Amino acid sequence: MAQYAHLLATNYKTIITEYLAEDVPSFDYGGYVVGEDEKTAILYCKAEGVVAGIPFFDEVFKQLECKVEWKVKEGEYLNPQGKQEVARVTGKARNILLGERTALNIICRCSGIALRARLVSELQKEKGFKGVIAATRKTTPGFRLVEKYGVLVGGLDTHRMDLSSMVMLKDNHIWSSGSITKAVQNARSVCGFALKIEVECQSEEEADEAIAAGADIVMLDNFSGEELKLAAKSVKERWAAKGVNHFLIESSGGITYETCAGYFCPDIDVLSMSTITQGVPHVDFSLKIAKD
Repeated sequence: MAQYAHLLATNYKTIITEYLAEDVPSFDYGGYVVGEDEKTAILYCKAEGVVAGIPFFDEVFKQLECKVEWKVKEGEYLNPQGKQEVARVTGKARNILLGERTALNIICRCSGIALRARLVSELQKEKGFKGVIAATRKTTPGFRLVEKYGVLVGGLDTHRMDLSSMVMLKDNHIWSSGSITKAVQNARSVCGFALKIEVECQSEEEADEAIAAGADIVMLDNFSGEELKLAAKSVKERWAAKGVNHFLIESSGGITYETCAGYFCPDIDVLSMSTITQGVPHVDFSLKIAKD
């Protein structure tokens, strides 16, 4: 059975090594205090969340020669009344504590993002929106892989992973190039057939220029819900009358969980929301060494 963990190659292990090195760049004074007696620590969940980030959590402790045993599955919704045991970590005391904060930072944030994504996904199903809901590239430097992973576990689309994944031409690209048409032509000359080109548009006129230039996706940016519905329908109908339907329409800009339902409509193919990864509350987890 396919698991999200199978998406991860080997680079995430290097990332974990860097996280650990950042947290202990020289001496581990606390580790000196506790020594290397074998201990077991219990991971508790103390707030509503969707469990996400298990491969990263496991790798932290694997690199520290500890063993993790899980009592829940990735993607499982939790809403404990008080606290719920979700895993046990066994190993040398100093190694457990060496990885404690790094592992908690990962699972707290990843699970918070997964919860936000799950709530949006459930609202999408409830309202019957058939388009794609995606995150954005607005992620924490050095933490993007973890955050995008949380989006997937929560049930939404990651959108492009980085600048090399897709060509997105925004206002600064267009102003620097001179026109939408020139920007699209320049991009296509180097990205070839394998990458899609998306153009950020502030009006129907800009969307029409982008489509005529060969853009694969037009982003109607910073429209209100009602403005968006009218513009998307108008653009789709105008180009359908010419026999052109190769493009997708994306909506983005200031959309939140509280407002996203106002943007759902059949003419929108993609709805992207930076609030899936930005400003998301962390889920409260704690790791406590069991008393002998």
